[in-house]
Amino acid sequence: MTAKHFSTKLLLYPAVALLAALTATAQMPAGGAGGQPQQPQPQQPMPGQQPQQAPNNPTAGGPMDPTAPTQGSFSDQAFVKSTLEASASEVQLGQLAQQKSQSEDVKQYGLKMVQIHTQLDQQIKPVAKKLGVSEPKGPSKKQKQEIARLEALSGPQFDEEYIKEMVKDQQKVVKDFKEEMQLAQDPTVKQIAQTDEPVFEQHLKVIQQIAEKHNVGVENKK
Repeated sequence: MTAKHFSTKLLLYPAVALLAALTATAQMPAGGAGGQPQQPQPQQPMPGQQPQQAPNNPTAGGPMDPTAPTQGSFSDQAFVKSTLEASASEVQLGQLAQQKSQSEDVKQYGLKMVQIHTQLDQQIKPVAKKLGVSEPKGPSKKQKQEIARLEALSGPQFDEEYIKEMVKDQQKVVKDFKEEMQLAQDPTVKQIAQTDEPVFEQHLKVIQQIAEKHNVGVENKK
């Protein structure tokens, strides 16, 4: 599955649709020794893909299996793990927004984050397997603490803190993707970073518009 397909199908369209919906809503009031080397085994195909053929013996001059697990750079591995943790966190926070917010635009943003990051999680897991990254069991410890903090809030107070958290999260994602564009060694990871960074920039603009509408003061980091 190509990174272009990944970005276009899963991120770009929802981001544009969300921006359009929230622009309309803005007019409303706030509410991843020895012996002969073993043959790498072909991975199970992703939905919509044909099963892959077993690779030829590399010692005989045959091609290597491009999907066989490889040891990625520390930067690539850290990026993939961080993205998986962030997706798990965004899903849980988005679910909280749907349950606790009294504002339609905040609920809508939360719903879209659940949809986008659920699909993103499914798409990046094969990359984590390829790079030998153990899939995290959920959000990081720090993210879990933030989720617990927001879970204890309700009404306008929840909206304000959720908006602040989303602005901060999206700023971090944009920063991480920009850095990975320069540091990535794995070509798939590099292309994902290059293709999706503008998409997350769009998500950041959306939540900044919501913050302005709700008169929530946020730090605009560059």
